[in-house]
Amino acid sequence: MAAETIFGKIVAGEIPVEILAETKRVIAFPDISPQAPVHILVIPKTTEYANVTELAEGDPALLAEMIGVAQQLADEHANGDYRLLFNTGASAGQTVFHVHAHVLAGELEERSLVGN
Repeated sequence: MAAETIFGKIVAGEIPVEILAETKRVIAFPDISPQAPVHILVIPKTTEYANVTELAEGDPALLAEMIGVAQQLADEHANGDYRLLFNTGASAGQTVFHVHAHVLAGELEERSLVGN
């Protein structure tokens, strides 16, 4: 089980966010520090997985659901075009150890996309 994180608090309703999409097992909301015109985070509601590798090994159907939600959001907010980014590990820029996908669309800013 992953350590308590800000995303776990969001899922628990302790921190309010603007929910852009939600399923029984997935929630999506805008990134607090966007690095593209569209920058949405897609996270599983479970805190069991710290990174995408753990998720792919432990529950590939949940990973597929996250990607489906990402596509739905890109269809709604970016004409279907998007980048999907998972940071895995501190040296790769992961700062929140609750698996999450960054849905990025529109013209990207020249900042690094390694945070979070």
